[in-house]
Amino acid sequence: MSQKEKFIQHLADGQIYKKDHIILGTGILDGEALSGATIKIPLKTLNRHGLIAGATGTGKTKTLQVIAEQLSLKGVPSVLMDLKGDLSGLAQPGHANDFILNRSAKIGVEYDPMGLPVELMSISKEKGVKLKATVSEFGPVLISQILDLNSTQQGVIALVFRYCDTHHLPLLDLKDLKRVLQFITNEGKEAIKQEFGQVSAASVNTIMRKIIELEQQGAERFFGEQSFDVNDFVRTKDGKGVISIIRLTDIQSKPKLFSTFMLSILSEIYETFPEQGDADKPKLCLFIDEAHLVFGNASKDLLEKIEAIIKLIRSKGVGVYFCTQTPTDVPDSVLGQLGLKVQHALRAFTAKDRKAITKTAENYPISEFYKTSEVLTSMGIGEALVTALNEKGIPTPLAHTLVRAPITRMDILTASEIDQLVGSSDLVPRYNQDVDRESAFEILNRKMDELEAEQEKANLPGPAARTARRTPQDQSLIEELSKNTMVRQIGRTIFRELTRGILGSFSRKR
Repeated sequence: MSQKEKFIQHLADGQIYKKDHIILGTGILDGEALSGATIKIPLKTLNRHGLIAGATGTGKTKTLQVIAEQLSLKGVPSVLMDLKGDLSGLAQPGHANDFILNRSAKIGVEYDPMGLPVELMSISKEKGVKLKATVSEFGPVLISQILDLNSTQQGVIALVFRYCDTHHLPLLDLKDLKRVLQFITNEGKEAIKQEFGQVSAASVNTIMRKIIELEQQGAERFFGEQSFDVNDFVRTKDGKGVISIIRLTDIQSKPKLFSTFMLSILSEIYETFPEQGDADKPKLCLFIDEAHLVFGNASKDLLEKIEAIIKLIRSKGVGVYFCTQTPTDVPDSVLGQLGLKVQHALRAFTAKDRKAITKTAENYPISEFYKTSEVLTSMGIGEALVTALNEKGIPTPLAHTLVRAPITRMDILTASEIDQLVGSSDLVPRYNQDVDRESAFEILNRKMDELEAEQEKANLPGPAARTARRTPQDQSLIEELSKNTMVRQIGRTIFRELTRGILGSFSRKR
């Protein structure tokens, strides 16, 4: 048996699948793409997460595009976080040429260009479905993360959330959070001191400044209602999974906002989706581009929470895929949880690069057919080293792979095409409307106005004297706030006595 025949047999022995699968490409040996060396990934293990890595310009994004396409064709929806703005072309068919047809023939697949069902989404000014969440749903841990607070300031935020939960003060947007912070150091200072202890005014002032900085980055567009229901990620159209593309091109310079937003989605999905068990295909797959922005800005405590979610969320039928330049961008604790690894070429320009390549090679199974560290620097565009998990959970043989070409457009949509896609969306009318119902800001202001009116009637000292000495009317205000249960409903109940999840976010039941 020749070396090529041994290689093909070696791949076949590791890829005996009884269930459905997707085809990623074909194996390469000694520089030749081999017919019959098909690289298949079983749908059954695509909830075991994955990594798509490689230097700039080696084809990572197109590989991500191919995997999302193949999942959609199998009826599996996906969410793509698009920081570079080059994934919207999934909505339009690709264009066949001699190069693409030749590549498809080598792989043994038919090139059938088509557009796929796409939903454009945004947390900023970009066109699409507006993704929003309330401050309360975000939770104290993620709010502290996005504001980059120290341990003392995190304690203040935890106090605020606890106070608002127990006293029924809805925290919907940033103005609510600022108003409650003002309240605990002014009108409600004495009541807070009795219930929780002294709160540092200096810490509150620092938090207020950081909230203002966050508002200047455009975060006020994200915090508020109507909150996005993560179940709307799980949709199909004409049997194909809907690809939700979250357009993040205008927040590339705001990694805190991006990373915290991503973690809030993971947390909400984990808390909302039911246990799925060992299904034949995933319920949803998330692709996180530029993953180094997530891990590079995360504290040790938050990294532990990310690791916990990655371990647990697969039982909900959800696969998470990180797209970055080198595997070293992902912590070892998370890297060890990833079943599918697609490694594009790396470049060795410096001694540091060469060390990184050696370390990267150690993350992949040893192969009798390749010297991994050499292949890593010699692969062309659209080629990758691939290993996955077979249906028994065993890593498949490492294969130098010629990745198939995307069947959708390998370019962005035009402005008119984006307008047409957004205009035909079923979700835009539901979510692209501002809702500003009564919340902590209005409730506290109204109570202050009522108290001042009572003081004027009784000819009592004004608000300035209240901070110096609390009157019986002031105490009655605190008691009334504590008993207040006014939370107006819009379609569902948000605020109630519930526990907070892994990341401290508010679990919503519908």
